[in-house]
Amino acid sequence: MFSLVTSGAVIGASSHLMQVETDLSSGLPGFSMVGFVSEQVKEAGDRVRVSLRNCGYTLPTGKITVNIAPADLPKRGMVIDLPVAAGILCCMGELEQISLDGVLILGELGLGGEVRPVRGVLPIVEEAVRCGFRTCLLPQGNVLEGAVAGGIRCVGIRDLPEMISYLKADPEEQARRWPDREIDVEQLLETADDAPPADFAAVHGQEGVKRAMEIAAAGFHNLLMVGPPGSGKSMMAKCLAGILPPLSREEALEVSRIYSIAGRLPEGEPLITRRPFQAPHHSVTVKAFSGGGAVPVPGIISLAHRGVLFLDEMPEFEKDALNILRQPMEDRRIVISRASGSVTFPAGFLLVGAANPCPCGYYPDRNRCRCTQVEIERYQKRIPGPVIDRIDLCVDVPRVPLDSILGEAKGESSAQIRGRILEARLRQKHRFAGTGTEFNADMTNAQVEQYCHLGGPVKKLMKQIYEGLGLGARGYTRMLKTARTIADLAGSADIQEQHLAEAAGYRFGGQ
Repeated sequence: MFSLVTSGAVIGASSHLMQVETDLSSGLPGFSMVGFVSEQVKEAGDRVRVSLRNCGYTLPTGKITVNIAPADLPKRGMVIDLPVAAGILCCMGELEQISLDGVLILGELGLGGEVRPVRGVLPIVEEAVRCGFRTCLLPQGNVLEGAVAGGIRCVGIRDLPEMISYLKADPEEQARRWPDREIDVEQLLETADDAPPADFAAVHGQEGVKRAMEIAAAGFHNLLMVGPPGSGKSMMAKCLAGILPPLSREEALEVSRIYSIAGRLPEGEPLITRRPFQAPHHSVTVKAFSGGGAVPVPGIISLAHRGVLFLDEMPEFEKDALNILRQPMEDRRIVISRASGSVTFPAGFLLVGAANPCPCGYYPDRNRCRCTQVEIERYQKRIPGPVIDRIDLCVDVPRVPLDSILGEAKGESSAQIRGRILEARLRQKHRFAGTGTEFNADMTNAQVEQYCHLGGPVKKLMKQIYEGLGLGARGYTRMLKTARTIADLAGSADIQEQHLAEAAGYRFGGQ
């Protein structure tokens, strides 16, 4: 007897449908699994056998062979318990092959027959939709996640007997006992809690830092804050997350895919509706930061995709971890290469760094700072130069005067700042329509030449800035991108002298 069941797997950030072929033939009893499978995947055979027995099904004597195709794709980390069980039951005559046609089956089996959730359901179901499948049998804990994909019937299964009952039922009974779960993505986004985690209205003073954060959010420019402890760097980083534009439908699905692959979707929330905010501790390992592992999963920098990656006490991070940022800061993706192959994860984050000016944090206040000049220079050089060069905005965060803290006057709220950012983002959307570019920070060199044209007086100022700061080609291009964002916030079609001068004020030299 032979059966064919369709399942799926995620390799890196790509989803693939897998064919689970099962054959039951006479001969010496045995169970073998082939198709470039790892030892971890082969363990599914033991779980399936015990689960079937505990649910009242006795495996026939004979040889059971399970092949997972295509054989050229590695099957590390793939969970195929439920589709293997369905294939064996079909070979035993408990299920008909026609009931399995056009059905995608995913799930891990417990020894008692319960069906447990798995990772990567959203991208796998989306692939099933593209391939024309009509039904997905999913663990009950993943059914809402699968329903987010839309265009396919998603059925939640609690245990093995329930799957058998569903596949044996006629269409009318299936529709009555297992109603389809539908998710309106647009409604989820509209009803999402949009309240900022922290509001700029609660920040006393620091108008210069707020302005830099507004520019960063408008053009997706990387930002570094340097100031003494207690000046509000961490609080303002949290405020930044509240002035970013809301996620679009496509962005929300893209972020949710990453969290699905990582197994990090919050329980009961099938869709990420707010921009991510990742703030790892400086003791984070390089692997946790970048992602990877025996079964490649997204790291922290990928979990920050479309959102904010906040590195507090940035000089305290391992130098190897900071150097990993170089590729994603430029390409908005990270490539993880291992002996078994390479995988690519999205990593389009807005980097926000916070640093003290010296090891004790109080330089240049010599009444409190006792650091030597050598210690200060060594500390400041702990952030690699190539990473510094990819940061568009550097701003000093001074100690807040007592008058600002005691004063009753409040600054602008996050909602007011966000309004200007949305207008600037709308200008960028029209400018880059159909090009694949979204933000000023992502402009190609050709787009910089097209949209950052400098008039005579502005060009003269640029020459002075270029020589005065000792800029290189990258620094020149990144400054123009920042100036373009400042002009967008001002509603100006062209870059003016004041826009370029402000952009230059946020640079700190470099290549």
